[in-house]
Amino acid sequence: MTATVLTARALLLDMDGTLVNSDAAVERIWRRWSERHGLDGDEVMKVVHGRQGHASMAVLLPDRPVKQNLADNARMLAEETADVDGVVEVPGAAAFLASLAGLPHALVTSADVALSTARMAAAGLPLPAVRVTAESVGASKPDPEGFLKGAAELGVAPADCVVFEDSGAGIAAGRAAGMRVVGVGARAGVHRPDAVVRDLTGVRVEAVADGSLRVHVGGA
Repeated sequence: MTATVLTARALLLDMDGTLVNSDAAVERIWRRWSERHGLDGDEVMKVVHGRQGHASMAVLLPDRPVKQNLADNARMLAEETADVDGVVEVPGAAAFLASLAGLPHALVTSADVALSTARMAAAGLPLPAVRVTAESVGASKPDPEGFLKGAAELGVAPADCVVFEDSGAGIAAGRAAGMRVVGVGARAGVHRPDAVVRDLTGVRVEAVADGSLRVHVGGA
């Protein structure tokens, strides 16, 4: 893998697929939902990663009323929060987060507070002090609102942020926010982020004297 170095003043981190491997739980819950609605589970799984549940439902059931999607989403969130079987850290996530102590970073996730807290705890990961969750925004990824809010919370210009994402919706959101994006994992590569890494063992962050961060991605 070719090494890439990105310079930033803050890092914005997605959760599912980036810090936390929750694929088993996501598959279980969304495939059950697919069966209830007579949809192809494989096609559903191509849509749901990175988006809030109600936004995925709007894509998959475009004629269904928004109010019904929101109610269904609330039930799904409760189900997801209760089911953390098999939820583990993405390799290198704990060390990566530890390396960011004292450096500007935020969690930007499509999960709500309860779900993000449950999954991070199940994976044995600490929650960053700055968090943008589903309750914080009016629009789901691929809309850039969450990443722009994360940058604002940290007091950093969008162009000075680097996003870590695994999904097409998340990578599109980072790009729309005017940020550079590091793709994490197998899903990320097809969406052409600025750099790609298999997992977080391939990332190193270096604090520079002028307050900037050098993000080393890949390489030996």
